This record gives sequence, structure tokens and C-alpha cells, in this order.
Amino acid sequence: EKLGAIYIADGHHRSAAASRVAAELKRTNPAHNGSEPYNSILVVSFPETEVQILDYNRVVKDINGLSASMLLDRIEEYFEVFSSDLPAQPESAGSFGMYLAGGWYILRFKGDLVSNNTIKDDLDVSILSDKILSPVLGIGDHRTDPRIGFVGGIRGMAELERQVDSGDWEVAFALFPITVSQIMTLADAQKTTPPKTTWFEPKLADGLVSLALD
Repeated sequence: EKLGAIYIADGHHRSAAASRVAAELKRTNPAHNGSEPYNSILVVSFPETEVQILDYNRVVKDINGLSASMLLDRIEEYFEVFSSDLPAQPESAGSFGMYLAGGWYILRFKGDLVSNNTIKDDLDVSILSDKILSPVLGIGDHRTDPRIGFVGGIRGMAELERQVDSGDWEVAFALFPITVSQIMTLADAQKTTPPKTTWFEPKLADGLVSLALD
């Protein structure tokens, strides 16, 4: 049975690397006929109904020279802020949890989630980055900035508390997970998600099968 489309949920970098390796080996192999091992990669396909996306949360080393109260004041420009006695697990898009100075806060975005920009701009990871992480906390490229870390939702809210309470990080943000349909819509529009947007389950163990090309 033919599939209309396959969406890469995890392993984008491995897939891209395999494609580049295959192209180079094809270029340097005058006897290339398409049956070589480098033409294929191992994939596991799941129906969208059997894939779960968990939240992918953020921790930040410091609050960019601000006091906790100053940070809250800056955040209130774009978010409603409520203190919480319990871990502030977001319950809907546009809602965030923040753990700062031993306390939890609920942040609710004041803006319209259906913007005139692309759907990518409406993702919670984009809102957090555009309104807090970059302009207020001074985070640069999320792929390379050592002041930001990422915590998979499978580790729970307690892990965010633990990392901040350890002193290694000063503030943590919990996000509402992106949906499978959002991922597919972005892919269909030839757009990518921001770094560390998705934590997919189930995750297959690495190294179960290896293919030696030489």
C-alpha cells in the first residue's frame, strides 16, 4: 500500500546526513546502479494516531542582570502573570509555566494566537522566544547559546524545579506541547519548527541496528 506522505518526526539531522553521504558516494561511484546500501536508510513508520508529542521545556542560566521582580515586570508587558502554589503545567496553547526564585508562575499570552504572520510565529516556542528569551533574557541562537538548556517533558515538572534549585540554572519555562497536526501543517507549507520544539514518544533505542558502508 502506498503512503501519500511520510513526515519525519525525529531524526532530521541523521536523515539529512544520510542523504548527503549517499549523494557523495553516488558521485564517486562510476558503477552506481541504485542497489548500493548507501541508497537506503532504516526507518520506522507510525500512524499519526500512535505518536505522542510531549512538551519540550527550557531552562536559562541567568536572568540577564535583572532581579526577579524586574523580570516579572518585563514579562507583564505581553503576559498576564499569576503566582501558583503548584507546578504550573500549561493546560492550553498560549499558556506557560515559569519557575523562578523557588516559586511557580502561570504566564498567559495577551496577544492573538491567530496572527497575520505564519503559523510558525504562533507556536508557543516562538512566542516564548520572541517575547521573553531573546529580548528580555538576551538568549541568542538557541542551537549554540550556552545560557539555554532543554528538558524533555518526559522528565516532568519536578526536573525543572530540581535544575533551578540546584543553582545551575536560574529560571525554567514549561510549555504546552505542539500538536501532530501543527507539525504536518508546517511541513506541508515547507516550513520548519524552531529548535527543540518536539519531544516525540515512543523513542526508539539508538544503536539497535547499524549499517557499515565500508
